[in-house]
Amino acid sequence: MLLRAIEQEQKVDRPSRTSFFELNISQLEPEFKHPTIFRCFDALKPEDGFYILNDHDPKPLYYQLIAERGKTFTWEYIENGPQRWKILIKKNTAGKALTIGEMVAADIRQAEVFKKYGIDFCCGGKKTLQQACAEKDLDVAVLEQALADAAKAATAPKGLDFNKWELDFLADYIYQQHHQYYYAEDPAIADILAKVANHHGEKFPVLKTVVTLYSNLQQELKTHFFKEERILFPLIKQLVVAKRSNTLTTEMVQQIAAPLQVMEADHDAAGEVLSEINKLTNAYTPPAGACNSFRLLYSKLQALEDDLHQHIHLENNILFPKALQLERELSNKEQHA
Repeated sequence: MLLRAIEQEQKVDRPSRTSFFELNISQLEPEFKHPTIFRCFDALKPEDGFYILNDHDPKPLYYQLIAERGKTFTWEYIENGPQRWKILIKKNTAGKALTIGEMVAADIRQAEVFKKYGIDFCCGGKKTLQQACAEKDLDVAVLEQALADAAKAATAPKGLDFNKWELDFLADYIYQQHHQYYYAEDPAIADILAKVANHHGEKFPVLKTVVTLYSNLQQELKTHFFKEERILFPLIKQLVVAKRSNTLTTEMVQQIAAPLQVMEADHDAAGEVLSEINKLTNAYTPPAGACNSFRLLYSKLQALEDDLHQHIHLENNILFPKALQLERELSNKEQHA
């Protein structure tokens, strides 16, 4: 009844061959937006879905859905601004397809396959393999075979099973392994970039743009790391301590949603800068006859991108979902108390 009433009010036609419909939430009062969307979602059958239309990016809704409904849906941008956003929300079946991020989280060896085919498994990790292949015009069967070969390769160790790590330990690992790597490499990269751009900028104007982009990346990471080290990671550790001492409350867990929204937005911004640098440098391919400093610069930029992709993957696809899972665990515990 609710879906029918909304469709009639907004004059939306539902195609007979599907159960998809459109919901223009920009026309709803703010206090009714999320409750209406949740009621519509809960009324869906598996594999059914609906499009939401809005005048701004409804990313906070995604995090609320994750927090309150878990990974029971797919979220796909059909239109992504600047004037209109259209997102397809689809309810999963019990045997839903894994996202790329979940695949890499389960077996890190698959990251190399996605890198080879230019598929983003960190910022773009919420897409399914089918969605990513469609966007890149790749044959799904070819990717599936490559992933299977990587999983069977005896010479490729599966690596660390981050999924089994406690949240506080994983947060410490990210700081020690990835934050510290950036702190050590950034001064050297900035120095070499300045020298190479100064000596070769006239012949290769792209270097001047790379200087600007790298400066933007530095600012993004400086504020992002500060927020993680001063706000997010300490909060995660507090939640873990409370969980172990059986003093975790719903109010405490709900504090985590807002910082996670900010962190993922930061990841998106950094990912866009990295993508631009990658394109401008032809995937870090030095021009013919490049000097050693030029080649070293591109090598270090490539290594930094690889490290940041792994960093973002650990957070977007493992740390953040595990933090959001705390609320569901607490809710289940209270229901059975």
